[in-house]
Order: sequence, then C-alpha cells, then structure tokens
Amino acid sequence: MYKLQHSKIINLIINIFIISILIIACQSPKINQDKSAINPACIQQYDANRDYFPDKISINRAKGFGVEYHKNYKVITINNPWKDAKTGFKYILVQCGTPAPKDIQNAQVITVPVHSVISLSTTHLPHLAKLGIVDKLIGVSDTKIVNTSKVVEKIKDGKVINVGSNSSINVEKILELNPDLITTYGTGNAESDSYPKLLEAGLKVAINAEYMEDSPLGRSEWLKFTALFFNKEKEAEQIFGEVAKKYDAIAIKAKAVKSRPSVFVGFNFKGTWYMPGGNSYAAKYLEDAGANYLWSNDKYKGSLPLSFEAIIERATNADFWLNFSQKWKSKKDVLTEDSRYGDFKAVKNGNIYNNNLRLNKGGGNDYWEGGISNPDVVLSDLIKIFHPEVLPQHELVFYRRVE
Repeated sequence: MYKLQHSKIINLIINIFIISILIIACQSPKINQDKSAINPACIQQYDANRDYFPDKISINRAKGFGVEYHKNYKVITINNPWKDAKTGFKYILVQCGTPAPKDIQNAQVITVPVHSVISLSTTHLPHLAKLGIVDKLIGVSDTKIVNTSKVVEKIKDGKVINVGSNSSINVEKILELNPDLITTYGTGNAESDSYPKLLEAGLKVAINAEYMEDSPLGRSEWLKFTALFFNKEKEAEQIFGEVAKKYDAIAIKAKAVKSRPSVFVGFNFKGTWYMPGGNSYAAKYLEDAGANYLWSNDKYKGSLPLSFEAIIERATNADFWLNFSQKWKSKKDVLTEDSRYGDFKAVKNGNIYNNNLRLNKGGGNDYWEGGISNPDVVLSDLIKIFHPEVLPQHELVFYRRVE
C-alpha cells in the first residue's frame, strides 16, 4: 500500500514537471527559430518556376547602381562607391524561405524583405518615410541632427537609438540590436569608414553611393536602392516617378526664361574655395533653374579647389551668391568673416542666399536630408530666387535670403 501511494506521488510530480515545461516552452521565444516560421513574408513552399519579384524597378537617372532580377533573388551591383574607387560591391538579395544561389563569390547574401535596419546617413531616412517603413528603423548615426519627422517621433519614443558614425561607430551596441541590415556610405578611407568593422563583426552592410551622382534626380533615384531590400519596388517606382515628373515640368518652365542671371557658390575655407565643377549635381541644379553658373565650362564632377583671388576675378560682378557657411546668420557675419566678401556685387545688392532654412537645434540641415529626396522642391526654391515670376505661388522651403 505504501509503495502504491509513493508511486502515485512520483507520477504526479513527474506529470506536473512535464506540464510546467510545456507551458514555459509555449510562452518562451525560440532563440533559433527558423525565420520562415515566424516571418509571414517568408515562402512556405518554394517553387523554382515562380517569379517571386513581379514588381521590378528600372533605373533611369542614377548611374551608380544596377540590379539584375532572378526568380527568387536579385543582384545589386555598386560600381563606383567613392571617388577613385578600385573596388565595387555586390549584394545578393534572396527572398525569405527560398534557397540562395550557389555561386556567390565575394557578394553578401541578405534575406529580404528586411525587417530591421540601422541607417548611418540621414540621407537614407526620407527613403524609409516615403516607402512607409520607418517602423523597421532601430538605429541612426546621430539622433540630434535628424529632420525626418516620422523618424524624430520614433527617437523621442526611444524606439530609435544613437549608434555612432564611421570612426566612432559603436559595434557592440549594433550587435546587441542585431539588425537585418545596416545602410551606410564609404569614402575609401580604411581608418574612418565604418563598414569594414561592421562586416568583420558579421553584420550585413550595404553601401549607398548616392553622393557620387552628378545630377539631382540621379541622387533621388537611390530611393529605389533602399526599396530593393524591402521588396518595395512598386512603391519606389511610383514615388520617384512623380518626383521626376514634377522636376522635369518645373525645369521646362525655367528653360523659357529670356535672361539667365550669373551665379557662384561656396565660400573660402582655410585658404581654399571649393567650387563645384560644371558637371556636378550643383551645376545641374543651377542650369535647370535658369541661371548662368560661372564655372559651368569647367567640366568636372567634383569640386575645384580655387584661391580667393580666382573667385574675385570671375565672380565680382555675379548677380547671385549661394550656398556658403552655415555659421553665417546675417550679412554682417559674412563681412566679419572676411571684408573682401563685401567687394562682390551680389553682397552689395543683397542677393545672397543660403540653403539652411530648415536647420534643427542639433545642427542638422534638412537640405542634406529631405532635400536629396525632393529635388523638385529644391529646384522650385532656386527658380523662385532667380526668376520669381515663373513660380509666383512658391514659398522658399530650403533656402533663405541672408540679410
């Protein structure tokens, strides 16, 4: 009788133990769960004959990246990630739940659609907002300088954190966040670029080289680059298509102007005046806005390092001066910096404009954030400055007159 009772008690304890384990197992997340089991975007039954990317992008304005579609994966190539680059990058984006190709060589394999991303450049943030995927963002390089409103809200709510940038990148914090993707840029400087450290840590990193483009619409089209990682091709095609259509329509209006005022840009920085070349995106903006850019004949995509004397020689009688130091809040600040600026006709006539109307408390300039994704608005600003009669209803968004 004692043995029978003892046996029942043991069985009861064992049953309770088993039930407890089952309850805990149901409630606890599985650390090594297969993504296809928890991600509704993953394919449950792979069909080798099915095209998993029915919506595709076409690249018309950007020159820095290309994409090649296959049935269950797409291959992105970056040929010119920075100035004088001797290397390129290749990313193989594989639809979740389907097999990766066998011959990948040096390419990174990234599962799509991506569900968490860290952006190390503010220029990428408007892409996420336009595509409606800000909820995927978990970290940025500097929370203080962000202007994109939806991202600012997430920062305030503590849902997006600061992870540092380039040489000061916090790899440990990023590893804790464990993002599906990190978008960044490269300069070719191994000491300051963050992507080598991130790759070494086993993270997925994509180089965005939009700043290498020589036209405003070329830079803006990198929205499609971001979209590829989220399978948002359809949305990106529509969004960029509307931006390009607006830009081209406004540019056509400016082409009809009878006179083109002369203009120069930049400022003297530690003895050197960096003037954009005639084939740069800045020169393209001025041409499309109906201005006569005084360095348009210097067919260079980058910036020309010039002396103050060279600027005075060519630009003393220019009608307008744009895009100078953000520190200068007034005409007085300009003249205090260097009295020679007062010799310019544009300064005498008050035709000096800076692209920092949308500057936040942390020093973040939305011209270099929202402006990259909205070149039609930037162009409208420039036309309003040079030819106010062409767009009488437009009010300046990124530019302001410095008085």
